[in-house]
Amino acid sequence: QVQLVESGGGLVQAGGSLRLSCAASGRTFSRYAMGWFRQAPGKEREFVAAVSWSTAETSYADSVKGRFTISRDTAKTTGTLQMNSLKPEDTAVYYCAVSWTRAALGGAANEYDYWGQGTQVTVSS
Repeated sequence: QVQLVESGGGLVQAGGSLRLSCAASGRTFSRYAMGWFRQAPGKEREFVAAVSWSTAETSYADSVKGRFTISRDTAKTTGTLQMNSLKPEDTAVYYCAVSWTRAALGGAANEYDYWGQGTQVTVSS
């Protein structure tokens, strides 16, 4: 079992920044990737970014490239999502997830095995 706890969400004005964190515990050894997804009201959950735990290889959705940065701290077993130049359309509940397959870097939600409870991000215009 893996437990994931997100933090760092909140309310920010357009153009501002937020930093989300995901603390992992439990079966954390040899996980392949950590990813971030988001779900806005009335919309499906969508991929945001992912990072390989061993190589730090990253992948991003086109909508966040150049604005968001994903990273991981292997010593602390935490992942972060730095979000800059936020837009109202970034408003959503953000979830972190972990996977044991490299395919998870492709952004498919069904490649992820464990999920956090989510943290709300609201960007006002």
